[in-house]
Amino acid sequence: MKNRYKKDVKQEMDRAWAEISKENLAHNVRLLRSVLPETCDIMAVVKANAYGHGDLEISRYLNCLDIRAFAVATIEEGIRLRQKGVTGEILILGYTPASRASELFYFQLSQTVVDAEHAKDLNRFSNSLQVHVKVNTGMNRQGVDFNHLNEIISIFACKNLRINGIFTHLCVSDSNETDDIAFTNQQIQDFFVLLECLKNENIKIPKIHIQSSYGILNYPGLPCDYARIGIALYGMLSDRSDLTKLSLDLKPILSLKSKVSMVRTIKIGESVGYGREFIASKNSIIAVVSIGFADGIPRNLSTGKGSVLIRGHKMLIVGRICMDQLMVDVTGFTDIARGDIVTLIGKDGTEEIRADQMAESAGTITNELLSRLGSRLERIFF
Repeated sequence: MKNRYKKDVKQEMDRAWAEISKENLAHNVRLLRSVLPETCDIMAVVKANAYGHGDLEISRYLNCLDIRAFAVATIEEGIRLRQKGVTGEILILGYTPASRASELFYFQLSQTVVDAEHAKDLNRFSNSLQVHVKVNTGMNRQGVDFNHLNEIISIFACKNLRINGIFTHLCVSDSNETDDIAFTNQQIQDFFVLLECLKNENIKIPKIHIQSSYGILNYPGLPCDYARIGIALYGMLSDRSDLTKLSLDLKPILSLKSKVSMVRTIKIGESVGYGREFIASKNSIIAVVSIGFADGIPRNLSTGKGSVLIRGHKMLIVGRICMDQLMVDVTGFTDIARGDIVTLIGKDGTEEIRADQMAESAGTITNELLSRLGSRLERIFF
């Protein structure tokens, strides 16, 4: 079936597309579940179009794998999933104004409470809203400060808020530096001390979650109800040089491909692309590829910083990457022709370009690279 699928893709796709492996996604889910405590479930982070992978298809398939909790960034992302049949809890991690409380209620979305004032605003809605309380333990982004106990107690006193969860975020859990480890351990300690204080106030503790992907890989075994897993679910780390306490055989689930639209010969001294940044030092063959920065390919991979795979060979991008196209030096490979598959992320023969490699070359992290993949890309699930 796989070979037939590949053949169909070659015949049907005419510009640029992403191939998403459900098999690898299921593998990653099994692997991540195996290192979580039995009482801890995966909360799949599918914000930013599931990190560029396709939020609807990813979430629906995760439902099939018995994942019943999801995290998104915005109310629009949550509504989209619910309208398309995704079941289970959908937690909005970002701020949603109380003016949209009716939508939160209608679509049965869980909203993050970012501070006590936000809680009071949401509490004015006439029906019970599902919320999770965000606690700030050092990230200093959203959340009530962990040592502001009375404010947190006031949130639990809101009669129209059904508090299903309480959580914090570890801001340097990806680091192995001594100071950062100490900081993370302090965050964890402060959070659990807060929970004990709430218990002492006869407040029933809802489901708790602390770890994101690196929290699981570097601080496994924490007694939580959820682990918010994003980049690891998709088979990658944010930075390919990161060392983690747990080394898991995660498999990337995305390959990014395009096609050669034209092959041309240029003479020594001729230029390619905007700004004439590439000048041929010899007679050369240039392949034009139908993908560009509007599709999510970083423009700073221009002029020899980035590469692609064609017919199992790695070849350099030359000239400036354009909005919808890029050019590749294929000199020495006379068999390359219009219609050939170009792999920008993934395997071709024995060669491979990983998303984390591309991100490193572009001076960014894998999360940003993948989440910027354009919505006009076709996404093929198999």
